[in-house]
Amino acid sequence: MSTPKLPLIDNERKRLRALKIKLAQIADYSQAELARSLDISEDRASLLCALAQFQRVPSIGPSLAHNLVELGFHTLQDIKDGGESGEELVNRLEKLHGVWMDPCVEDVMRLAVHHAQHPGSEKQWWDFTAERKAYRNEHGYPTDRPAKAWHK
Repeated sequence: MSTPKLPLIDNERKRLRALKIKLAQIADYSQAELARSLDISEDRASLLCALAQFQRVPSIGPSLAHNLVELGFHTLQDIKDGGESGEELVNRLEKLHGVWMDPCVEDVMRLAVHHAQHPGSEKQWWDFTAERKAYRNEHGYPTDRPAKAWHK
Protein backbone atom coordinates (compact mmCIF):
# COMPACT_ATOMS: atom_id res chain seq x y z
CA MET A 1 0.00 0.00 0.00
CA SER A 2 1.48 3.34 -1.02
CA THR A 3 1.50 6.38 1.21
CA PRO A 4 -0.80 9.15 0.01
CA LYS A 5 0.31 12.76 -0.02
CA LEU A 6 -2.21 14.73 1.99
CA PRO A 7 -2.47 18.45 2.82
CA LEU A 8 -2.20 17.93 6.58
CA ILE A 9 -1.62 20.70 9.07
CA ASP A 10 0.75 20.27 12.03
CA ASN A 11 -1.97 19.44 14.56
CA GLU A 12 -3.39 16.74 12.28
CA ARG A 13 0.06 15.18 11.85
CA LYS A 14 0.63 15.23 15.62
CA ARG A 15 -2.74 13.55 16.29
CA LEU A 16 -2.05 10.89 13.68
CA ARG A 17 1.34 10.17 15.26
CA ALA A 18 -0.12 10.08 18.77
CA LEU A 19 -2.83 7.65 17.66
CA LYS A 20 -0.35 5.62 15.60
CA ILE A 21 -2.45 6.06 12.46
CA LYS A 22 -0.40 5.74 9.30
CA LEU A 23 -1.21 7.90 6.26
CA ALA A 24 -1.83 4.74 4.22
CA GLN A 25 -4.64 3.80 6.64
CA ILE A 26 -6.64 7.01 6.26
CA ALA A 27 -8.54 5.70 3.23
CA ASP A 28 -9.88 2.90 5.44
CA TYR A 29 -11.50 5.32 7.89
CA SER A 30 -15.00 6.71 7.55
CA GLN A 31 -15.14 10.47 7.55
CA ALA A 32 -16.91 10.38 10.93
CA GLU A 33 -14.18 8.16 12.45
CA LEU A 34 -11.41 10.35 11.08
CA ALA A 35 -13.15 13.52 12.23
CA ARG A 36 -13.44 12.15 15.78
CA SER A 37 -9.89 10.79 15.83
CA LEU A 38 -8.27 14.00 14.61
CA ASP A 39 -10.79 16.38 16.20
CA ILE A 40 -11.53 18.00 12.84
CA SER A 41 -14.74 18.83 10.98
CA GLU A 42 -16.47 16.14 8.97
CA ASP A 43 -15.93 18.23 5.83
CA ARG A 44 -12.17 18.25 6.45
CA ALA A 45 -12.19 14.52 7.21
CA SER A 46 -14.20 13.88 4.04
CA LEU A 47 -11.56 15.70 1.97
CA LEU A 48 -8.67 13.78 3.54
CA CYS A 49 -10.44 10.42 3.17
CA ALA A 50 -11.28 11.18 -0.47
CA LEU A 51 -7.74 12.23 -1.36
CA ALA A 52 -6.35 9.12 0.33
CA GLN A 53 -8.83 6.79 -1.37
CA PHE A 54 -8.28 8.21 -4.84
CA GLN A 55 -4.50 7.95 -4.45
CA ARG A 56 -4.90 4.20 -3.91
CA VAL A 57 -5.87 3.90 -7.56
CA PRO A 58 -2.76 3.08 -9.61
CA SER A 59 -1.26 6.22 -11.20
CA ILE A 60 -3.55 8.73 -9.47
CA GLY A 61 -1.44 11.20 -7.53
CA PRO A 62 -2.33 14.11 -5.24
CA SER A 63 -3.14 16.60 -8.00
CA LEU A 64 -5.51 14.33 -9.91
CA ALA A 65 -7.08 13.12 -6.66
CA HIS A 66 -7.78 16.78 -5.88
CA ASN A 67 -9.32 17.21 -9.36
CA LEU A 68 -11.76 14.39 -8.60
CA VAL A 69 -12.76 16.11 -5.36
CA GLU A 70 -13.19 19.40 -7.25
CA LEU A 71 -15.64 17.56 -9.51
CA GLY A 72 -17.70 16.65 -6.44
CA PHE A 73 -16.53 13.09 -5.79
CA HIS A 74 -15.44 11.74 -2.40
CA THR A 75 -15.43 8.01 -3.11
CA LEU A 76 -15.05 5.70 -6.06
CA GLN A 77 -18.68 4.77 -5.46
CA ASP A 78 -19.61 8.44 -6.07
CA ILE A 79 -17.88 8.22 -9.45
CA LYS A 80 -19.68 4.97 -10.27
CA ASP A 81 -23.04 6.34 -9.15
CA GLY A 82 -22.49 9.54 -11.16
CA GLY A 83 -22.52 7.53 -14.38
CA GLU A 84 -20.24 9.93 -16.24
CA SER A 85 -17.54 8.83 -18.65
CA GLY A 86 -13.90 9.86 -18.49
CA GLU A 87 -14.36 12.31 -21.34
CA GLU A 88 -17.34 13.89 -19.59
CA LEU A 89 -15.28 14.31 -16.42
CA VAL A 90 -12.37 15.96 -18.23
CA ASN A 91 -14.80 18.23 -20.13
CA ARG A 92 -16.25 19.38 -16.78
CA LEU A 93 -12.78 19.82 -15.29
CA GLU A 94 -11.66 21.96 -18.24
CA LYS A 95 -14.70 24.21 -17.88
CA LEU A 96 -14.15 24.45 -14.13
CA HIS A 97 -10.53 25.57 -14.58
CA GLY A 98 -11.10 27.53 -17.79
CA VAL A 99 -8.23 25.77 -19.57
CA TRP A 100 -7.84 22.64 -21.65
CA MET A 101 -6.02 19.88 -19.86
CA ASP A 102 -3.10 17.72 -20.92
CA PRO A 103 -4.53 14.68 -22.77
CA CYS A 104 -3.18 12.32 -20.09
CA VAL A 105 -5.63 13.93 -17.62
CA GLU A 106 -8.44 12.47 -19.72
CA ASP A 107 -6.70 9.11 -19.57
CA VAL A 108 -6.66 9.38 -15.76
CA MET A 109 -10.35 10.32 -15.67
CA ARG A 110 -11.08 7.25 -17.80
CA LEU A 111 -8.95 5.23 -15.36
CA ALA A 112 -10.92 6.58 -12.38
CA VAL A 113 -14.22 5.58 -13.99
CA HIS A 114 -12.81 2.15 -14.81
CA HIS A 115 -11.59 1.59 -11.23
CA ALA A 116 -14.94 2.73 -9.85
CA GLN A 117 -16.61 0.09 -12.00
CA HIS A 118 -13.88 -2.58 -11.55
CA PRO A 119 -12.44 -2.34 -8.02
CA GLY A 120 -9.03 -3.93 -7.66
CA SER A 121 -8.09 -3.48 -11.31
CA GLU A 122 -4.39 -3.06 -11.96
CA LYS A 123 -4.85 -0.84 -15.03
CA GLN A 124 -2.81 2.36 -15.25
CA TRP A 125 -3.60 5.67 -17.00
CA TRP A 126 -1.65 4.73 -20.13
CA ASP A 127 -3.94 1.74 -20.66
CA PHE A 128 -6.59 4.28 -21.73
CA THR A 129 -4.53 6.34 -24.19
CA ALA A 130 -5.55 4.40 -27.30
CA GLU A 131 -9.20 4.51 -26.22
CA ARG A 132 -9.03 8.30 -25.73
CA LYS A 133 -7.31 8.86 -29.07
CA ALA A 134 -9.89 6.74 -30.91
CA TYR A 135 -12.76 8.53 -29.17
CA ARG A 136 -11.36 12.01 -29.88
CA ASN A 137 -10.59 11.13 -33.51
CA GLU A 138 -14.21 10.12 -33.98
CA HIS A 139 -15.97 12.70 -31.78
CA GLY A 140 -13.50 15.55 -31.35
CA TYR A 141 -13.80 17.99 -28.46
CA PRO A 142 -16.75 20.14 -27.35
CA THR A 143 -17.19 23.35 -29.33
CA ASP A 144 -17.10 25.34 -26.06
CA ARG A 145 -13.80 23.80 -24.93
CA PRO A 146 -11.51 26.42 -23.36
CA ALA A 147 -8.94 27.80 -25.83
CA LYS A 148 -6.20 28.38 -23.27
CA ALA A 149 -3.86 25.50 -22.40
CA TRP A 150 -3.24 24.41 -18.80
CA HIS A 151 0.45 25.31 -19.07
CA LYS A 152 -0.06 28.92 -20.21
